[in-house]
Amino acid sequence: MRIALFGPPGAGKGTQATYLFEKYGVRTLSTGNLVRSEIRNEGPLGPKLASFIHDGGLVPDSIVEDLFTEKIAQFEFDQFILDGFPRTIPQAEWLTNFLDAHKAPLRKVISLSVPEEETIERLSGRRIHKLTCEPFHIVHNPPPSHIPPHLIVQRLDDRPESVTERLAVYKTVTAPIEAYYEERGLLAKVSGVGSPAQVHQRIIEALVSNSILEWA
Repeated sequence: MRIALFGPPGAGKGTQATYLFEKYGVRTLSTGNLVRSEIRNEGPLGPKLASFIHDGGLVPDSIVEDLFTEKIAQFEFDQFILDGFPRTIPQAEWLTNFLDAHKAPLRKVISLSVPEEETIERLSGRRIHKLTCEPFHIVHNPPPSHIPPHLIVQRLDDRPESVTERLAVYKTVTAPIEAYYEERGLLAKVSGVGSPAQVHQRIIEALVSNSILEWA
């Protein structure tokens, strides 16, 4: 399985990647987690990445590509889920060339669609475990009581004012990727509305119908 999960911020890409990992053992490469790990571990790109995250902007393509080059190679160019990558047309073109060069093209891009008002509600209520990056939601998935409150934080780019900016950037910069993959016959559109289990079932149906998975 070599797939990408695509959609606006808050569409549930990370949640669905976790579902697929738990069921099929396919590992996930997440732009957000790779970036936060580099910052948390004080890697060489950490200071630059932190400034971009703080401002709510997109990390430059060249930096993201460096992160993914290393990680995809570690996965031996197979059995991975891309979560939140690519985010720009140049990233998509780079990824196509990079994977083709290693005879490991993407097999499907799952596009999760969610109304904007629901996206804002999801993101503004999201909280993250400071050490593990595990996501929670103050209404739909509150953190367990045994986790110390000081470890549950709201990311700067999940605050309401930042969410509006992120959606504007998504519409301008990222949304055109859907047409890029549709032209190549790789896109499968899936509604991201409903419970995580319902959305997961739709994704499985899309992958089965495209002969990427068999019914378990």
